[in-house]
Amino acid sequence: MLRIGIDLGGSKIELIALDGAGGVLLRRRCPTPQGDYHGTLRAVGELVEAAESELGQSGSVGIGVPGAESALDGRIKNANSTCLIGEALREDLQALLQREIRLANDANCFALSEAIDGAGEGAEVVFGVILGTGVGGGIVVRQGVLAGANRIAGEWGHNPLPLSEEESRPPARCYCGRLGCVETWLSGPALCADHLRHGGKALAAEQICAAAAASDLACEQTLARYERRLAKALAQVVNILDPQVIVLGGGLSNIERLYDRVPRLWAAHVFSDVIRTRLLRNVHGDSSGVRGAAWLWSEN
Repeated sequence: MLRIGIDLGGSKIELIALDGAGGVLLRRRCPTPQGDYHGTLRAVGELVEAAESELGQSGSVGIGVPGAESALDGRIKNANSTCLIGEALREDLQALLQREIRLANDANCFALSEAIDGAGEGAEVVFGVILGTGVGGGIVVRQGVLAGANRIAGEWGHNPLPLSEEESRPPARCYCGRLGCVETWLSGPALCADHLRHGGKALAAEQICAAAAASDLACEQTLARYERRLAKALAQVVNILDPQVIVLGGGLSNIERLYDRVPRLWAAHVFSDVIRTRLLRNVHGDSSGVRGAAWLWSEN
């Protein structure tokens, strides 16, 4: 069975074609038409048509999007690609591609990919976390995406971070309009802003990590604050969902020290005498989202 996955990103649209065993047959990408919904539809259609022509067969199509479908009317909501908001994306793509498609939030696709044949393979419950320009989450139970009654399951980044006495400023306002969302503390830009706010230089996340490894005290303190906040935020997930595996993705998932330090820190906040949840780095890297979109057709 040919499975085609599309990752509909803000700057690029990526396609992957998988065989029945998950082997990669083809990968293609193109720039996302900026602010152009109908141009985006055409770009997806052209990628699928070209892939199927090259492979000589048609396949199922799954789409990962930076948002969610409204439970009220099926139109896209909560998308940082704003030209998608309010559009009947699934319906329009089904008409364009002349077949049923499956559509899910990009963080859900990431989690699904890692649950099927990645870091969470074999686990009953996997929570996938994206720590990048934004912060997202997705839940997979028995290798199926949990969408939820309101289609927002896993939206961990838009819960408030529990603050402690060490926080010396009012919480920041998130783009969603709320104050102190996890995203405003744990995204890549939030890490850089926190370093600058505590008297450090204007540095990129990679520079902060490199300097901390070279014993720069200010950068070490910035990462220590980040780890404490991440531990508290993930402890909430463990207390509610109790997953076997939490998989990190996004640019900040490359900070190797997180996988040792955060589980040691979250123990103080998890309501259990033993913690078997594992915090793991993703296996498929930047490919997890698009692979997960293709794997949407592994679900019943």
